[in-house]
Amino acid sequence: MAPSGISSAAHTAVDPTASAAFRSAVDAVRAVEPRVADAIASEVEDQRASLKLIASENYASPAVLLAMGNWMSDKYAEGTAGRRFYAGCRNVDTVETIAAEHARELFGADHAYVQPHSGIDANLVAYWAVLSQRVEGAALRRAGVRNVNDLDDRAWAELRRELGDQRLLGMSLDAGGHLTHGFRPNLSGKMFDQRSYGTDPATGLIDYDALRATAREFRPLILVAGYSAYPRLVNFRLMREIADEVGATLMVDMAHFAGLVAGKVLTGDFDPVPHAQIVTSTTHKSLRGPRGGLVLCAEELAEQVDRGCPMVLGGPLPHVMAAKAVAFAEARRPEFRDYAQRVVDNARALAEGLLRRGVRLVTGGTDNHLVLLDVSGHGLTGRQAEAALLESGVVTNRNAVPQDPNGAWYTSGVRIGTPALTTRGLGVGEMDEIADLIATVLAAVSPTAPGTGEASKARYTLDARVRDEANKRAADLLADYPLYPGLELV
Repeated sequence: MAPSGISSAAHTAVDPTASAAFRSAVDAVRAVEPRVADAIASEVEDQRASLKLIASENYASPAVLLAMGNWMSDKYAEGTAGRRFYAGCRNVDTVETIAAEHARELFGADHAYVQPHSGIDANLVAYWAVLSQRVEGAALRRAGVRNVNDLDDRAWAELRRELGDQRLLGMSLDAGGHLTHGFRPNLSGKMFDQRSYGTDPATGLIDYDALRATAREFRPLILVAGYSAYPRLVNFRLMREIADEVGATLMVDMAHFAGLVAGKVLTGDFDPVPHAQIVTSTTHKSLRGPRGGLVLCAEELAEQVDRGCPMVLGGPLPHVMAAKAVAFAEARRPEFRDYAQRVVDNARALAEGLLRRGVRLVTGGTDNHLVLLDVSGHGLTGRQAEAALLESGVVTNRNAVPQDPNGAWYTSGVRIGTPALTTRGLGVGEMDEIADLIATVLAAVSPTAPGTGEASKARYTLDARVRDEANKRAADLLADYPLYPGLELV
């Protein structure tokens, strides 16, 4: 049954007009390339049939989805509203202005830049905005010119060297940070002289005293806060205090928890916007918008951020900005606050249910939307656990745990989150049932006999009876919470 007072699947309900629009769109695709149309229809059915527990995924509303399929896709609009490098951008200006207005109001930010195509793009815009403001700006003032094109060859060579010799301090990948926070295989790790901060080995929590000591010794230009797999809250007031002490710009990547900020679940010291000079995010995940990026900043950085194109980005995607505007408008409604609180309530219930059943959790629980399982106690790698759960109707993703002996590919953990299932209407009672399902499956998985090479970390066996029963339980749970009810594509 749906939780009391909450309409199951209300956010994803499809009225007859929208259903006809989706059906017509798929039929139009099918007339050109039926295999693609079939894959689209199949994806809807797959998502309907599984317990989606990937913490970075959600379900966008029909309004958001339909806003992406429009003629603005055909329009180039490099520049910003009112300052384009192409003519004929009147309607794109309208959409971008509306999206930025909603974002500013939603998060209480001085300035919003809604063009980034992804979270990685948003982070690159943020990094280069800070470099432009603090390093390039200082060089131009020393040279007495206004533009890098006015520098002579010697001054330009010196500025290029200086831009490539800056320091960044971010959360390590195994502690819950993101690959764009200075991970060496990512561009961010190649741009900066980079160092990572981790978590306390005993508690799995951020040690702010240790972080302060590292910042004092390393003295980064940018201190990055935020996470993709840290199940606790971050004190952004303390992070800003540390950044100010060493002369760093505080940048927060809130891609994962932006919906909790928008929904006013994270406030005060735990809301990054009042504390950081620059904040980045994706627009999907807990925000329930289209796949895309967002940059919020203090007024002092607005000019540099708005140069994201041509500094980092190419032409913006006006059709996606239209969908962002719709999603931000939805998030400003009172019911979104209720949704955000239920995301956290569900995550805590899921964590408590797993702990009661003997599943090991990093930090012993959660304060946000995600839970990080350490499956090494079951004798499994994250890849084995992820695959076994997928067979059983539960979609998750493997994830490294602190000091993970299996590395970032096989891992020792599984990350789960509650934004998507909360959108479907599931509540704390269903979370306990899901915890039991997960614990039952993990107990029934056995790694195969050790073999040679890394491939042995992927092989496993799963009791077929447990698998089949888990799939039935998952289907029974989801039957009361239909996804996109009223939508038929075949």
